[in-house]
Amino acid sequence: MTDTIVQLREETGAGVMDCKKALDDAGGDYEKAKLLIIERGAAKATNRQERKTGAGVIESYLHNGRIGALVEVRCETDFVAKTDAFKTLARDVAMHVASMSPETVDELLTQPFVRDESVTIGDLVTRTIATTGENIKIERFCRFEL
Repeated sequence: MTDTIVQLREETGAGVMDCKKALDDAGGDYEKAKLLIIERGAAKATNRQERKTGAGVIESYLHNGRIGALVEVRCETDFVAKTDAFKTLARDVAMHVASMSPETVDELLTQPFVRDESVTIGDLVTRTIATTGENIKIERFCRFEL
């Protein structure tokens, strides 16, 4: 069971105890446990929506020197802003903005992610909230094209 917990943790980014509880609740079924973690992460994200986001990063992405994007992604603390999960989210959002050219943040959040159309950008944000334990918001973005 330890190997399964480790695998589930690596795949979802959830904590060890959350993975163990999800596996116990799912009766050892890996896929059910994975869905439970995602659902519980969404619930945690909803509870954190009102928290202030005073830290974060501005991430850039350039494609062939002709298309560029800047995104401002916010979180609650500098500690989370420095994590790999947060940095990856910011980079993925910048790449998506360059590729898909959304007009507003609301539109961006509902778009299927360019690298995996089975999830939306909003889903990526929710998963990162579940992983980091902090509120995360895509504050604004801009896109440039020659």
